[in-house]
Amino acid sequence: MKELYGFDGGDLEEFYDNLQSDYEACEKRADAVSERIDGVEQIAADLFKEWAQEIDDMANEEFRSKSRESLKMTKRRYARLHDAMTKAESRMDPVLTQLRDYVLYLKHNLNAQAIGALKREVGDIEIEVETLIRDMSQSIKEADTFLKSFE
Repeated sequence: MKELYGFDGGDLEEFYDNLQSDYEACEKRADAVSERIDGVEQIAADLFKEWAQEIDDMANEEFRSKSRESLKMTKRRYARLHDAMTKAESRMDPVLTQLRDYVLYLKHNLNAQAIGALKREVGDIEIEVETLIRDMSQSIKEADTFLKSFE
């Protein structure tokens, strides 16, 4: 629109561009947080799996029993940490969705302005079409006159 028709969205376009940039940065940061949580979950799962397997390798029954109890307590502590982590993560999505809605709403308002700017282009096209039709009609008239002169 800018290049073809010289449309300038002014303050709305500037604000939209800034908000869009902010949204993209927030989205990347939210994705990074989710990836970190995925990493923590994977590490914890691997650690607990290995721990449980190694308990079975212990010959000392007292150590096995204490290690099982320690594993159970650690899993409970991790479950609380995991709940807090996923609760924090779940709070990101509604805010990010709301920010995206604002970005899209502003974009649509900007689009409405841009379409309004096309009104001038439509007028120019209509004038060009009328001129073209007039010129073609003139050429057809001249061709018809020329052909009649051969008859």
